Amino acid sequence: MRRLTATLKIALRALRRNKLRTVLTMLGMIIGVGAVIAMVGIGNGAKAQIEAQIASFGENLILVWTGSMTRGGIHTGWGSAGTLSVEDAEAIQREVPGVTVISPEVRSTGQIAAGNENWFTQIVGEGADYFTMRQWPVVDGSPFSEQDVHAANKVAVIGKTIADQLYPGEEPVGQILRVRNAPFIVVGVLRAKGLSVQGQDQDDIVIIPFTSAMKRLLGVTMLRAINVQAANPLLINTAQDQIVNLLRQRHHITPGKDDDFTVRTQQEIADAATAQSKTMSWLLAGIACVSLVVGGIGIMNIMLVSVTERTREIGIRMAVGARGGDILLQFLTEAVTLSMIGGIIGILAGLGTSRIIELAKHWPVNTPPVWIIVAFLVSAAVGIFFGFYPARKASQLDPIDALRYE
Repeated sequence: MRRLTATLKIALRALRRNKLRTVLTMLGMIIGVGAVIAMVGIGNGAKAQIEAQIASFGENLILVWTGSMTRGGIHTGWGSAGTLSVEDAEAIQREVPGVTVISPEVRSTGQIAAGNENWFTQIVGEGADYFTMRQWPVVDGSPFSEQDVHAANKVAVIGKTIADQLYPGEEPVGQILRVRNAPFIVVGVLRAKGLSVQGQDQDDIVIIPFTSAMKRLLGVTMLRAINVQAANPLLINTAQDQIVNLLRQRHHITPGKDDDFTVRTQQEIADAATAQSKTMSWLLAGIACVSLVVGGIGIMNIMLVSVTERTREIGIRMAVGARGGDILLQFLTEAVTLSMIGGIIGILAGLGTSRIIELAKHWPVNTPPVWIIVAFLVSAAVGIFFGFYPARKASQLDPIDALRYE
């Protein structure tokens, strides 16, 4: 222990001889480790934010979209063809075990107005259970009922953005909202949710019974989607397979033919949403690794220069009894010390950068303590890896040649 302490003191003294060179050598490690810490913090924060937004959709959800179609050789995407019916939705709830509630969905956009104010927004037709499925409570008033759905009543639940735009300083509940010139009564205002994963304002929405949307506004007979909720997470995959089989049977799709619908679970949507952030994380990780390698090469270069400059010192130490192992340990300690100090500064710089981004951009940052430990150990490993060759070269010097060196 005493020997190691003495070696560390000598290493620190050697590094203090040329402070500017030491700082410039550590710069690569500082940038590399700082980039790793910042990347992990920002990446985990983004992932947590996306997962929270996906979770806000509700629990144990399975989403069924209408399929695609081909016209004139042009293949269109999901939702372009009306292939789902209300009867399909009723069959899913009736025949698929494990399904608790469903919400048939139609969706459009249009102009809405109240008094002298007007606004262009998305108009969504849903079932009465939609608000429970999506865990989206009504904070003012109440949601529309199953009776409203059966009777295709002209009632609407609006988002916070609509309430602020059309009813500034007023109580929206009970007032008339003209949706595409059709009068609807506002029965509730939804709790604010903010932006979605795609950056869309989730509160800029008018939700009405899907029957009202189909019969009174859009004049359509087919659904755009069916929202399905399973009883628990263990039943999701089974229910998904059963829904696919049921719809293929109802739509008379023969084996080998493509489905005219798409079924996705909430987890699949979450995985797709986080794929981009994972790609960016890997890109940043690659940049950080390059910085670490550059920093390690800088340490090796400076240690080789140091060996050359201190050749006579090495010869004197060997002449008074130092062994090759002592010289190896001395220079290896200097390399590791240089690398670890740079790593510590890099960790602090990465945490500071993450905090600045969090405060300036209101971006969530989450840096697990394990990554701080990993960054510290990696900086030590870089010092050992890139410092070993110069240290070994110093330990193999011939004492007589070293003493003659000028």
